[in-house]
Parts: sequence; C-alpha cells; structure tokens
Amino acid sequence: MSPHLASSRAVQETANGRIAALDGVRGVSIVLVLCAHTLGTGILPTGAAAHVLADLGVRSFFVVSGFLITTLLLRERGRRGQISLRGFYLRRSLRIFPAFYAYLGVVVALRAIGWVAASDRDLAFAATYTMNFHAERAWSVGHLWSLAVEEQFYVLWPITLVVLRTRGALVVALAAIATAPVVRTALWYHAPALQALTDQAFPCVFDTLATGCVLAISRGWLEASARYRRALASRWFWAIPVGCACALLVTRPWFSLGISMTLANAGVALTIHRCVWRPSPAVTRVLEHPAMIRVGVLSYSLYLWQQLFLNRHSTSWIAAFPVNAICVAIVAAVSYRWIETPFLRLSAHLTRRKSSLEATTATLPVLAPRRATATITAAARA
Repeated sequence: MSPHLASSRAVQETANGRIAALDGVRGVSIVLVLCAHTLGTGILPTGAAAHVLADLGVRSFFVVSGFLITTLLLRERGRRGQISLRGFYLRRSLRIFPAFYAYLGVVVALRAIGWVAASDRDLAFAATYTMNFHAERAWSVGHLWSLAVEEQFYVLWPITLVVLRTRGALVVALAAIATAPVVRTALWYHAPALQALTDQAFPCVFDTLATGCVLAISRGWLEASARYRRALASRWFWAIPVGCACALLVTRPWFSLGISMTLANAGVALTIHRCVWRPSPAVTRVLEHPAMIRVGVLSYSLYLWQQLFLNRHSTSWIAAFPVNAICVAIVAAVSYRWIETPFLRLSAHLTRRKSSLEATTATLPVLAPRRATATITAAARA
C-alpha cells in the first residue's frame, strides 16, 4: 500500500469517517475572522491585530480545504479506482452555490433600496467567482474574494489529480509553494498597480491551499519518519506554529510576502497534522467540543453573512457590537437550516443512490454471449 493511501485510510477511520477535529479548526478559523471584523464596531476599539486575525483565519480555511479535499479525492480513488469529476463538481455545487447566490440576491435587493453599496462591476465579479482579481470593491461583497479562490481551486485541483496522478499533482503543489512567494514579491515591487492583489489573486495564494494538499498526499510518508513523529509529539511542538503565526506581524513587504506567509501556511499545516494524528487532551477538548464543532459546521454561513453586519465603516445601529454579532448568528443559523441543509440532503441522497447503483452493478452476473456459449459447449463435446 502506498503511503498516501495509507494516510487517506487513517483519516477515514477518524471519528467514524469524519475528521472531527477539522470542524473545530474551522470553528477557530471563523472565530478569528469574526473577531477581526467585529473590532471597531460599537464599543469595541479598532486594533492593529485585526488584519493579522483575519489573515490567519482565512489562511487556516485555505489549508484545511487543501488538506480535506485532497484527502477525500485520494480516498475516493483508493475505494473506487478513480476520481469522479462529475460527482465532485456536483457535490461542490450543491454545497456552495445555493447559499452564495442567495446572499448575492439579498445584496442586490438591499442595493435596490439603497441600504448597501455595490456597483454592477462588483456584482459581476462576485457572480462569476473572480472577485480575487477585482481589488476596488464594495464592503458588502469584499469578502467574496476568498470564496472565489476556493472555487478556482475546486475547478483546477481535481483535474490536476486526475490528469497528473498523485505524484504529478504533488510536484504541482510543491512548485506552487516555491513560486508563489516570488510572484507576490515581484508584483509588489515591479507592478504597483497590482499590489492590492498580492494576497488575493489565485497565483499569489494557491500556495496556501497547496500546503494542505501536500500534507494530505505526503502524510503517510511523514508519519513514517521517526524524527518527524518526535517533533509532532514534542511538548514544545506548539511553539513552532505559534512562532510561524507571529511572523505575520512583520509588515515589511519583502518579508511578509516572501517569507512570513509561507511560514504561516506551514504552521497551520503542522497544527492540522498534530490535531488529526495525535490530538492532546486539552486541544481535543476545545476542537471537539460540541459548541466549537457547531460553529465549524456553520462556518460557511457565518462567513457569507457576517459582512452585512460586521462593518466598522457603518454608523447604523445594526452594525454596532453586540447587536451585529447576534444578527450574524441568527442569519447564519437560518441560512444553514433553510438554504444549505436541503441541498446537503439532496447531495447525500444522490451519493447514496450512486453507491447503491454501483453496488448493484457489481453483483450482477456476467453472462457470456449465446454464440460464444454454444461454441464452448460444442468444443467440450468434441
């Protein structure tokens, strides 16, 4: 058995087929983003840490996505012998599009009555999942750049795994990790007009997702290393990801774009690996606490809808803390219950139906053609 398949199988066995700790990691990630956007609203002061918190939260989402999507695709290939691109895109569409376009519809309606600002250009970039290439945008749709990055990853990465197979995809991911810092730094210093996109355009941020992809592919090989296992199990382990995250505090462009982002990606990946391989009791109590898992499950809805309420540029009472935080929680819960859940159930139903059909097909007897059977019988008699 190849190491990456062994790794995929180990992940599958975690928490009855679900990596429970990852929901907790998502929960922590969305809490970081919400805290960052809440600063400066109502009675809360505006802090310099807001940008770092938001960066770390979104970065964690990206690394988790790369790790989880790659793990699921490798698991599917190990189980079925191939990756179904059609099935993957259908599941992603049912998971993402309903709530996303519902949010966009609300923005359009609020714009029509003058409650939010968003240009036609903003809405066009948002609707086509290309917001990460559009820097000058309204606050109400500004956060959709990260969802555009995710969607572009969903389109490109499964095809890469299918066409180039696992080792080829690993080379692509490692190349992204190596080249993205160079691209970011070059754009900053040699293309000033594009500076605002150096932490958003797909070529500049794919290395964050690629870090999670590399972890998923190489997890088995890494765990085969005694030195690596000792590092993960060390009592001083948490000093590594904390130190990597602190690198984001450095604001000099050459270091921030060329070094600290890569270090932060590595720190998040190490944290994920530690959590799914050898979770400590204290960390497990936090990440797998029902409340944190629930926040992680709601993370997509929370991220989508928070932008309408967590707006430090607004003087409206509904954008002031703590009213805004309460509104975010209520709207996200409603969105998950009445928009996302029905489509999640549909996706699960289609997946079960496909599995049932495949199982039925696999058990059907294979009958030889009549002519061939007759020939075989005549030969046997002769």
